[in-house]
Amino acid sequence: MNVRTMAINGILAAVYIIVTMLIQPFGFTNVQFRVSEILNHFIVFHKKYFFGIILGVFLANFFFSPLGMYDLVFGVGQSVIALLTTIVITRYVENLWARMAVNTLIFTLTMFIIAWELKLALDLPFLLTWLTTAAGELVTMAIGAPIMYAIHRRVRLDRLMEK
Repeated sequence: MNVRTMAINGILAAVYIIVTMLIQPFGFTNVQFRVSEILNHFIVFHKKYFFGIILGVFLANFFFSPLGMYDLVFGVGQSVIALLTTIVITRYVENLWARMAVNTLIFTLTMFIIAWELKLALDLPFLLTWLTTAAGELVTMAIGAPIMYAIHRRVRLDRLMEK
């Protein structure tokens, strides 16, 4: 990994951590509107953003999650699974909006992992928790798609890693 890629991923991780910290009460437990999840859309622009997103999730969960080790395993695990699935599936999808829609659906569906975490950690009802966490993820990622598209139009996120 070159220095430019490492620096960009470091900045992405830092932004993820800061945004998570700012909305901390709404980013954890069964009703989640973790605004930093919008940054998951970086993956549709280039697979090298994977490292920055995962580092951001890991460090945000490490420092701010009230669930401790549970969030380090399940939260990071869910992000890894969703991001890798998005990378594989979007190889076959050319349209950027379609790629963001696929990414949104993958993250929304894989929230069952977070629901399972919350069932184990807090004994919350699995199906209801999956519904509430998935709804929060869907709303956040859907609102985030046009924001990320606007940023992409200015910065060209797909080319940022190529320079």
